[in-house]
Amino acid sequence: MTDVLVAASSPPSATPMRIVDLDIDGQRVRVGTRACGGGVPLLIFNGIGANLELLQPLVAALDGIETVVFDVPGVGGSPAPRWPYRLRQLARLATRVLARLGHDGIVDVLGVSWGGALAQQFAFQYPRRCRRLVLAATSPGSLMVPGRLSVIAGMVNPRRYRDPAYLRDKGPALYGGALRTRSDLLQRHGRHVRVPHGRGYLYQLLATWGWTSLPWLPLLRQPTLVMAGSDDPIIPLVNARLLARMIRRARLHVVDDGHLFLVTGAAEHAVTIRAFLEEPMA
Repeated sequence: MTDVLVAASSPPSATPMRIVDLDIDGQRVRVGTRACGGGVPLLIFNGIGANLELLQPLVAALDGIETVVFDVPGVGGSPAPRWPYRLRQLARLATRVLARLGHDGIVDVLGVSWGGALAQQFAFQYPRRCRRLVLAATSPGSLMVPGRLSVIAGMVNPRRYRDPAYLRDKGPALYGGALRTRSDLLQRHGRHVRVPHGRGYLYQLLATWGWTSLPWLPLLRQPTLVMAGSDDPIIPLVNARLLARMIRRARLHVVDDGHLFLVTGAAEHAVTIRAFLEEPMA
């Protein structure tokens, strides 16, 4: 464990996030943790090409809940591996990260966008480790109802991470919701972006190539909160309705926003997530 840092962007009342580098079987993984003492930890999987700092507003708003979030290989501060990987390998990597942090028991899991696919994989692959599941702005994978072709092309292109002018021009139509009219939110989002490795971004795309959760969604037994924006150009709302219908113990929560609603309205949506995680188990 190396390079211990303390994030400085949390509100004064929030417990700071501790950022460390872990060596997991030769793969360096950059991990953000916030220990709050007691309770079930929350493991968070981020979106494609997204470094852990992009979730800092949500992590801060969830103060009091122990959280773990990491840059997948090839993103943020985690170097790209030599070979491509599949989601099942990332789910296994997540268990090893948790073990290194001393979390050998159950966890709650939250996945955002691309990370929602990984969250589904984790819940299916390790059902006894996952207590509750939160799926935000995500889909069942390749067998989904896609957004418009122009939006999909914008998502595949990592230029939005390295070119501020491109993000400013294409971001409103790409992400929808509050970002259509709030340029300040888009600029704030861009300031926290670390440009993903070209190979790492490609590996993330390949990890979900042909992957779908549809055949086994009814087998998931975890209580699940499906959250979706009503104006999400990337993953249309119908996909969330499909997830909520196919997962037996799922409920749907629709918000009046776009794809990045957990970033633009972190404090508001953290209340919903916290209430779900703290419900008594049936």
